Amino acid sequence: LLVNHLGNPHQNLKCIHVAGTNGKGSTSHMLSSILQEAGYKVGLHTSPHLKDFRERIKINGIEISEEFVCAFINQNKGFFESNDISFFEMSVGLAFDYFSKEKVDIAIIEVGMGGRLDATNIITPLISVITNIGLDHTQFLGNTLEAIAYEKAGIIKLENPVVIGEYRAETKEVFIKKAKECNSKIYFASDLISETYPSDLTGDYQIFNKKTALLTVNILKTQKDFSFTETHIEKGFLNVVKNTGLQGRWQQLGNSPKVVCDTAHNKEGLSIVLRQIQQETFEKLHIVLGVVNDKDLNQILPLFPKHAIYYFCKPNIPRGLETSVLQQKANNHDLHGNTYTSVLEAYSSAKMTATKDDFIFIGGSTFVVAELPLNKGL
Repeated sequence: LLVNHLGNPHQNLKCIHVAGTNGKGSTSHMLSSILQEAGYKVGLHTSPHLKDFRERIKINGIEISEEFVCAFINQNKGFFESNDISFFEMSVGLAFDYFSKEKVDIAIIEVGMGGRLDATNIITPLISVITNIGLDHTQFLGNTLEAIAYEKAGIIKLENPVVIGEYRAETKEVFIKKAKECNSKIYFASDLISETYPSDLTGDYQIFNKKTALLTVNILKTQKDFSFTETHIEKGFLNVVKNTGLQGRWQQLGNSPKVVCDTAHNKEGLSIVLRQIQQETFEKLHIVLGVVNDKDLNQILPLFPKHAIYYFCKPNIPRGLETSVLQQKANNHDLHGNTYTSVLEAYSSAKMTATKDDFIFIGGSTFVVAELPLNKGL
């Protein structure tokens, strides 16, 4: 309905469509960085944002202008209101309209949630990418891996290739079945890619995202209109943050003590991040933790180390879980610490308590990381 009103701008775009439980954002930014290094004008649509709505829509790492956003809303406000268009649908329509008018060479489009029923799923991409499947957003996507895989597989399109980043036995069959239905060639990155490139995204989980991005690029360069050199790929991986402005992925905010934040917020993502913390050398571990109220704490709290000092906080959004509830649930898992009125208060307390040989981690939710001063550290 909305894209018809806008003149179907998505039909003017060559796209890569990216879905998955974890790693969508990192993979999308890696792809954008490589394409930028190869000289292409690249549109990038991701969500959610950390600091500013305009982070969701970028061209070659530059956020959409406030003027374009305001003009778009003013021009279409009546249509939005009369047709009950959602915030996310407006955002997607804005991205398509902007990328079309700016004549990008290619657009990397990350889904919001799921895939089959996602507002972005009106595109016919050059390549569909599904990073992995985990139990997240189960109230919307289903409570089994197969059910969630089915929703994500909805982005696979007729006769267009699909790249699967990671799979399990039960999700692989779902993907293979959908690919056969669509006569789409399917590629499994974890099976086909052994070596990857060094990257400025240093979290351990990035190894999977790098494999996924690399295979996607290798497939893209077999298609007409796109070519890459080894140097483009190498520089693309090394300069993801510089080229795209991605933040909050195993991002170091300070030294002595070492301070790291990460947006991982579900069982699969947090388990990798917490394993990486255990590989660090430190005297004491301080964890600033906040979550949203729809998170299954019985899934994630057992992952956290009992020997750490906890600083419980609530992200400043309506969905933020009250600190008293988080503290009580954490106590049930033998995780102990004090509560704080804000993320910054909790972080400040951790910094005052920690010595130079300690380690501070801040996470549990994208919205916790969003309240940190990411550009300058503290």
